[in-house]
Amino acid sequence: MVHEIQQSVASPETGRITGVEAEAMARAVVRLFNKWRLGDGDAREILGGLSARTYARWKAGNPGRIDRDLATRLSLVMGIHKRLRVIFTSPEQGYDWIGKPNYVFGERSPREIMGQGDMFSLARVRAYLDAEGGGG
Repeated sequence: MVHEIQQSVASPETGRITGVEAEAMARAVVRLFNKWRLGDGDAREILGGLSARTYARWKAGNPGRIDRDLATRLSLVMGIHKRLRVIFTSPEQGYDWIGKPNYVFGERSPREIMGQGDMFSLARVRAYLDAEGGGG
């Protein structure tokens, strides 16, 4: 006997990052970039080429409006941070890992890869860590 399977919804209602969540991530990412010892130029590139003025506002605690692209970048950075906290026993090890050359990235550091400024580079670092740390 054949049973019809109910079709799933292609776009879940809870999948979007809210403005409040994006602002919280922006504040957390600024603090995280300090722990990763990133200069403002690297930080701005990772965030998609933010202007110096905009990033200065972020550092002052006022990120302003965050569009979908930037929210996605913030989410990727937070995912990278989360995975590093799972993989390494010490937070400092994870912070240091960001600046160390890695054979997987052609002896470039994850900071260099992410600093290329495109979303795919962030996703590449995130995917590598997900594979190393068991995903999820």
